[in-house]
Amino acid sequence: MKFNIVIAINLILSMLVTGVFWGTWFTLTRSIDQFSAAEFIHIGKVIIANVANPMKILMPLTILWLIVLTGMKYPTKGKDFYLFFGSLLLMITTLLITLLVEVPIDDEIKTWTVNNILNNWESIREKWAWYHGLRTVTSIFSFVVLCVGSVLCNKRPV
Repeated sequence: MKFNIVIAINLILSMLVTGVFWGTWFTLTRSIDQFSAAEFIHIGKVIIANVANPMKILMPLTILWLIVLTGMKYPTKGKDFYLFFGSLLLMITTLLITLLVEVPIDDEIKTWTVNNILNNWESIREKWAWYHGLRTVTSIFSFVVLCVGSVLCNKRPV
């Protein structure tokens, strides 16, 4: 029973992280090139303000719980262990993309105004969009692999 609670916590946390990235990609990133500089700055600042602090808690918490789950399955080293470990690695990759690429761009956008935006802002926007798409994919795969591992480890003969 305790193990099923750990799985449930992992599924919920991973779903929340993935949902933030998927929702942003689905509603914004696919059409981000259609926004003017002023719209891009405004939308960027609002989204950054909305997600920065919650994600500072949610992403590390998700990785911590994935470590707990993977550690619980380490002694058996069955298929589910490797799936949980794969989910963990994909979520760590998601975090690294966030910290090494997205956050520095976000920090730059926070300083922009229509009057001081960089001349190459469109290429910066394209870089942000590409890496946001990549981290969306890594978080989705992390969630899917976690789901498959969860189903496999709870499979019981009928």
